Amino acid sequence: MTEYRIEKDTLGEVRVPIDAYYAAQTQRAVDNFNVSGLKPYRAFIWSMATIKRAAAEVNRDLGLLDAKLADAIIQAADEVIAGKWDAHFVVDPFQAGAGTSHNMNTNEVIANRASEILGVALNSPDKKPVNPNDHVNMAQSTNDTIPTALRLGALWKLDELIATMQHCATEFRKKAVEWDDIVKSGRTHLQDAVPVRLGQEVGAWAKAIERNIEKVKMAAEGLRRLGIGGTATGSGINAHPKYHENMVTVLSQLTGLVLYPSDDLFESMQSHQDAVFFSGALRSAAQDFSRIASDIRLLSSGPTTGLGELTCPPVQPGSSIMPGKVNPVLAEMLNQAMFHVMGNDHAITLGAQAGQLELNVMMPIMAHNLNEMMIVMNGAVRAFTDKLVVGLVANREKAESWLLKNPILVTALNPVIGYEMGAKVAKKSLAENRTLLDIVVSDGLLGEEEARKVLDARAMTEGGVSDIKGGG
Repeated sequence: MTEYRIEKDTLGEVRVPIDAYYAAQTQRAVDNFNVSGLKPYRAFIWSMATIKRAAAEVNRDLGLLDAKLADAIIQAADEVIAGKWDAHFVVDPFQAGAGTSHNMNTNEVIANRASEILGVALNSPDKKPVNPNDHVNMAQSTNDTIPTALRLGALWKLDELIATMQHCATEFRKKAVEWDDIVKSGRTHLQDAVPVRLGQEVGAWAKAIERNIEKVKMAAEGLRRLGIGGTATGSGINAHPKYHENMVTVLSQLTGLVLYPSDDLFESMQSHQDAVFFSGALRSAAQDFSRIASDIRLLSSGPTTGLGELTCPPVQPGSSIMPGKVNPVLAEMLNQAMFHVMGNDHAITLGAQAGQLELNVMMPIMAHNLNEMMIVMNGAVRAFTDKLVVGLVANREKAESWLLKNPILVTALNPVIGYEMGAKVAKKSLAENRTLLDIVVSDGLLGEEEARKVLDARAMTEGGVSDIKGGG
């Protein structure tokens, strides 16, 4: 059976697990918000602890916090930053508005550990020297720490996500070069269209990812502007006049991130447009990744009754009933993951819109979803790249065989014989199961040498207009 100790807050006594570093307010949140079983992500724990560490240093240097207490808080926060006490961060992200429970979870863990560092055991009846509100939370409010943590957590994971996206783009770029000589049928409306090279098709996937990388980087710039120091409403009540700028400086030093002071603390408390904008950039990337995954599923369909122009690596059996079946499982996974990312973005947008007057109380789920978007996108794209893209195989014969049957090659004849005559040739080709070349030559529309030149599929992928004039 679990052993308990008694902790107190302004509402009275609460039973807390005997070895838990958190205290009464965290336990109340655990009891009240038994919703999803989810816990804070590492990025959020890291960012909250980093804020507490920076605040202890700044308040100490401003002469507001006793150096002995500050140093203990700093040591305890460093341990949390390193991941030593992750198991003690237990509050469900679906909780009371603004994130007071998250904030107090951090305050209590650091305060109890700091008191322990100063010689007062967790279960000691003696008064603990470090108070979660008066010392760890000094010059802070939930209302400015949670949005700051949201920003820091996203920036902390940014380089990893960008590297994963670039890895995918690079692998597609390699395939584009390798497959540039494979001429295949283009498709629009899922119907036959003029030729493209497989390298052009796959190169476009790489370019789409590269453009999304640019958007994500650009959108992340707004997250660098921190509203820490606005405290409850943006006025900075209970914080030293130098606290805001000093906090941004120390946080920059601690994290190695480029960070800026807010130019309007009231706006920083009210508006979460920077998070929405960044989330939107992730959504843009997600829809492109999903589109690419769907294209691969179409191009690899078959292998005998589908398009079959690509073959995905066989990473696991595809069916519990059909022996030998292999499915594009990594592409299917990426679709699902990106749908989840886009759903998270919608929740963030709604959450930001729900802000009222001086505060947005939807911050806990906004922070959680933003962390989750980055984690899911990073993991899904990396698995997709390493397990599918790297081993993707082009089926030259299949791609070229489809092209030979494509009557839309007649499009290249438009400048030579005209659109209406071209339509007649295309219909005749389908009806008589004859090649376009055979028909235009036998009907005297072009000489054989001229017809071969106009109907050169590779040349069609380069664009331009034929200079050949039709005869007959």
